[in-house]
Amino acid sequence: MIITTRARLLATAVLLLSAATPAFAQDSTATAPPTQADSGDTQEEIVVTGSLFASSTITPSPVTVLSAESIDQRGLNTVQDAVQQLSSNNGPALTNSFTANGAFAGGASAVSLRGLSTSSTLVLFDGLRAAYFPLADDGSRNFVDLNTIPDDIVDRIEVLRDGASSSYGADAIAGVVNIITKRDFKGFAGRAEAGISEDGLGANQRLTLTAGTGDLDSDGYNAYLSGFYFRTEAVYNKDLRAPFNSDDLRGICSDRTGSQHCGPNNVMNGLDGDGHFPNLGFVVGASTFFVRPYDATNSAALGRYQILNAAAGCRVGTSYSPTAAELAASNNGSVPTRLCQQDTTNAYAPVSPNIERFGASARFTTKVGDNAEAYLLFNFQQSTTNFTGGPAAIRANANTGIRYPRFSTSTAAGAVAPGSGILTLPVYVCPQGVGSANGLGTGCNAGNGVLNLNNPFAAQGQVARLVGTLADTRTFNETRSKVYRAAFGISGTAFDDWNYSLNATAMHTDLRLRTAGFVYIQHLLDAIAQGTYNFVNPERNSAAIRDYLSPENITHDSSDLYQAQFTVAKKLLDLPGGPLQLGFGGSIFYEAVDAPSANDDYNGPTQRYFTLNAFGTKGNRTVTSAFGEINAPILDMLEVNASGRYDHYSSGQSNFSPKIGAKFTPIREIALRGTYSRGFRIPSFGEANALPTTGFVSQSVANIPANFLAQYGAACRPDNAAGCPTYVTAYSIGLTTLASPNLKPEKSRSFTAGILFEPIRNLSVTVDYFNIKKTGAITAPSSDPAISAYYAGAAIPAGYNVIADAPDPNHPNALPRIAFVESQLINANTIKSEGLDFGVNFTHDFGGLRWTSNLDASLILELSTTFPDGSKETYVDTLGNFNLTAGSGTFRWRGSWMNTIESGPFAATGTVNYTSGYDMSAMDQGTDYEDCGLAPDYVGCRVKRYITVDLNATVKVTDHFSFYVNAINLLDAMPGIDPVTYGAFNYNAVQVGNNILGRQYRAGAKFRF
Repeated sequence: MIITTRARLLATAVLLLSAATPAFAQDSTATAPPTQADSGDTQEEIVVTGSLFASSTITPSPVTVLSAESIDQRGLNTVQDAVQQLSSNNGPALTNSFTANGAFAGGASAVSLRGLSTSSTLVLFDGLRAAYFPLADDGSRNFVDLNTIPDDIVDRIEVLRDGASSSYGADAIAGVVNIITKRDFKGFAGRAEAGISEDGLGANQRLTLTAGTGDLDSDGYNAYLSGFYFRTEAVYNKDLRAPFNSDDLRGICSDRTGSQHCGPNNVMNGLDGDGHFPNLGFVVGASTFFVRPYDATNSAALGRYQILNAAAGCRVGTSYSPTAAELAASNNGSVPTRLCQQDTTNAYAPVSPNIERFGASARFTTKVGDNAEAYLLFNFQQSTTNFTGGPAAIRANANTGIRYPRFSTSTAAGAVAPGSGILTLPVYVCPQGVGSANGLGTGCNAGNGVLNLNNPFAAQGQVARLVGTLADTRTFNETRSKVYRAAFGISGTAFDDWNYSLNATAMHTDLRLRTAGFVYIQHLLDAIAQGTYNFVNPERNSAAIRDYLSPENITHDSSDLYQAQFTVAKKLLDLPGGPLQLGFGGSIFYEAVDAPSANDDYNGPTQRYFTLNAFGTKGNRTVTSAFGEINAPILDMLEVNASGRYDHYSSGQSNFSPKIGAKFTPIREIALRGTYSRGFRIPSFGEANALPTTGFVSQSVANIPANFLAQYGAACRPDNAAGCPTYVTAYSIGLTTLASPNLKPEKSRSFTAGILFEPIRNLSVTVDYFNIKKTGAITAPSSDPAISAYYAGAAIPAGYNVIADAPDPNHPNALPRIAFVESQLINANTIKSEGLDFGVNFTHDFGGLRWTSNLDASLILELSTTFPDGSKETYVDTLGNFNLTAGSGTFRWRGSWMNTIESGPFAATGTVNYTSGYDMSAMDQGTDYEDCGLAPDYVGCRVKRYITVDLNATVKVTDHFSFYVNAINLLDAMPGIDPVTYGAFNYNAVQVGNNILGRQYRAGAKFRF
């Protein structure tokens, strides 16, 4: 089936390429104008990414170049946006929007070429390495934050779509993104720009200013200074259109299953699709406090839950009183006679954060004698992202990195029920602090305390179990990174024909994580024991009390990179096709990350915060390398290139990475090229020595064994989620990954084969095939054996640890659901990525009207994982690899098609962006390939393809001034509904990006003297 599909796709692609360009553009698109490497135009010789030699012809390796001008023409206002929209960027890319959805690496952005993850794409600045973002993606994958790119001085971005470990060492398995800054600048230039969506969302502003002096040719030097400011406002789900702004999905309907089904009303404690309150108990996380009376020993319920302050009613949401029938049918008699219906997504959920970036760069370049040139470059950039989240949780697991998943107590009338994690308001409190040393039991009684005013049942000698969240306290997250970078280089010619280059860089990232509104567990227990927090009327609490309960938490993380590199190259002799060139060099670099946990549990399970991410790692290593390259134009029509690199790590690993490439040009109009290489990825600091990290995966009732569900009644079955309590329907399992210092590097094998066809000078067509295979891929073992064993009541397999969750409050004697499955990282899997890249570049002058058309598209034929037992998961065109991609999946097609019309002072550019749809299944979630296994019955099996159109119009008023207007998502296209992907609400953030805001406009002015 899959082989047949692949053959069909290959045939279709070939037919499309042989047809007219507009026909092909219906299915795929382009992002960049013709590159120096991939066009036949004669240009000055430059060193292209992945080679030691300067060249003016196409290279054996496929290279895409995004110039600053082309990025500007598309109306993209940051380099980060341009890189994210590369057609070869797929799968587990990290976008800024994930900042607002609990990302481990909040505040950062990363590229994932070929869908092989952020850690398999190497990002360089001017051919040199950059410091990692201090926090790791998913707590394990190191990457370079694209937000640290100084937009205003970027000259071009070269994307090597091929393995490049032979040139750059580790992490270049899927390819290289090389950010190249301006060599010189003369004059005075700047811009001012502002934009906002048609619905008034995401207001943004950008200012840049650059000044330079000196001419390298006539004066022998150039110096420039540049600065920029960028800001964009946060967006929340409540600002979006339906169905992306509400938990009530009853308006979404489908007859996919043969009968009409509409979406659920996921509003907390809301009415179901038939207008009735579901007979399942009630959700206890509302922003209004509820209490339930228990006897003095806190073991027997004496009534239903009730609003703690009935007079105040629902602090958030609307009030609803279940009918007598609904109350009679409710689970365990816990449903209150009056409850609060709360649309949490609409009330609190963020889409994208506030972003503010500013920075400055200074460069001095000078001629050194007649044959050398040196430069010195300094960069500083500060980037701040922040957003406000939901109310602070007072009953939850302390998130990720935990050795104590919940606190368990023994108490007479205590603050916390034994082993349940449910807070209990005691009968007596001791304002003087008696018994509050550890918060695990009040120790208060009639002799040394007073009746607890927060407990409405205290006078009857009953304790009160408390549920809810702090409606008066909202969580707040902020990351602020300061990046300092200096680079020095000198290059030239010595001894007549030896070309040399010496480069060095130092980069330091200082990251401050600031959170507020998260409840500190011990302080909460103390406040309960002492009666100092007013749960009845939270608005009456002083700022000091609120700050004590949820103190601000500031953590400082850092990363460093120091590198020195020296290369030499020489023409050895002349071959029939040109000079035989030899190049070699050496490099040494030091890299380090120091990211202490913002929420460790070293002082005990209560000396930490609820729900706050606990990732932390620390490590450093020194890497020494030697490399070489030879380029042999054996014939006029045949050129062969070979390179290799040896890397040795102070942590004990070493690797040799070879590569060979060839280019064959039988006639001027056709060039054939291909490469074969081996590479590696070094285990990240997070994988080798981080604190445990946890990712949460939603658990479907359909995947839970019937015998486990049966304890909740006969109506609770795998095929009848409506008959089950929310305890198992609103349920995620934490997959806790333990680092391993004994991991080996991942190894890779890759090859490419391509053709460049240039029938006329102004038209070029490229097709490149890529095939990458990683072995010994670092992974956590599948959690399925441990989960199945737990549900079956069998022994947990070796290598796993299963931690049970707190019991269901309404079924305290039932076997608890799973809270966490722990396992250690291993080298085990084989990952394969295979596909085709297409490019069409055309330009023509129609007598004063110039048309330029650039198409670039990528087709992934296979992205799969093969496990040690021989089983295989395939991800293309589905939501897999679900765990790695935050459920954003793997798109089969991605690309864009850009057309520019220029006439006199006017220019207009239209860009069509295309991302294919996908089936809502994922083999790593237990479904079969493309079997619709994850799709709820109220939507179709597939999420539709997503097509948007951008327009940029520019008028050149004078030689020094120009004005422009951008229309982003001109047709106001909204994405297909995806209720499964968890990186965003009801849509796929990687597929859609900022287009979820609808039609957006930007206007600006540029000047240069």
